[in-house]
Amino acid sequence: MPVTRKSLLSGGLAVTLLAASGYLTVQLRDRDRQPAAGSNAPLITAAVPSPTADAGTARAAAAQYRYERLAGPDRTVVRDARGGVVATLTDSARTAVLAGPSRTFAEPGTTAATVVTDSWVRLMPQAWKQGAEQEAWFRTWFQQALGSTADDVLAAAGQYVAGAPAEKDAKGVRFKGDASFGPLNPSGSVGNDLRLEQTDFFDYLGVPYTFADKVTRQPDKTRYGSFDCSGFVRMVYGYRSGYPLLSKDAAGPGLPRTANGLARLGPGVPVIPLTTAAGSETTLRPASIDPLQPGDLVFFEIDARTGARLDHTGIYLGLDTDGHPRYISSREEADGPTFGDKGGTARLDDNGMYAKGLRSAKRL
Repeated sequence: MPVTRKSLLSGGLAVTLLAASGYLTVQLRDRDRQPAAGSNAPLITAAVPSPTADAGTARAAAAQYRYERLAGPDRTVVRDARGGVVATLTDSARTAVLAGPSRTFAEPGTTAATVVTDSWVRLMPQAWKQGAEQEAWFRTWFQQALGSTADDVLAAAGQYVAGAPAEKDAKGVRFKGDASFGPLNPSGSVGNDLRLEQTDFFDYLGVPYTFADKVTRQPDKTRYGSFDCSGFVRMVYGYRSGYPLLSKDAAGPGLPRTANGLARLGPGVPVIPLTTAAGSETTLRPASIDPLQPGDLVFFEIDARTGARLDHTGIYLGLDTDGHPRYISSREEADGPTFGDKGGTARLDDNGMYAKGLRSAKRL
């Protein structure tokens, strides 16, 4: 895909949950409310409520939660005593969307739209199933997760944009900071595969990694600080969030290597199933994207050279302040992660390259 250097700002203004309630960016949660089957330094800020409630108050509040079953996909919605949605838990998925302090994601260098959301996307220790609210593992996890402002999937996704500050772990490994898409392609040019693909998250880290299938890969030093679209997803959901990872495209206990593998072989609940035209392998644009919720993986077919192979993936963020669904991905055009419109709008509801190329979505 063609490429130029991104100018991406993941930014924020601290706003309270009450003040931003009108900006709820999760159309799924809105549907669930009715019972039925300037700066160049990127930052994300959240208004954090004061921890005034003691443990007894917290337990009393927990006892007032109502667990309601919904369909399409099958899921449990958790409501508080006032009927507000505080969590959405999808059957067979580990991904939970929790209500929390509002925060703003902005990228003024590439789009005037911002994403203001009170959704926090976290992985549960195991997949959800109906009735799991009675199990000890969930009660413990839920008490710790609800209201937490520790980095979640969306925060982690925004920590690799242009200008994002670097951070190292106790071993001196940089695990956050501005990421590139990949090294320059010696035979490429602007608008014609300027940067190389096939750069995974461990290349960004610069350290070897042993995968769930017991294979150890060594990083390519020329690709340090980079990852392609699926490498970005694997960084955010795997290395940062703890989902198991595989070394290659295969069905197994983890996330495969490529966008096509993630879509066709990988785990997850198909909230937008992949469909093909009758009598052919031609994949089709979905008729509706209504089931999407923040954190879902979205998959695209945008390169004619790959045939029916799905060749791009990213993470759905939610509705922007103009009411349009946006996703974030590592893109050649922006030389790294972006939810802006450089090289094509990152909206899923227009007739741009990515919206027309959308083919399916999964919830991990």
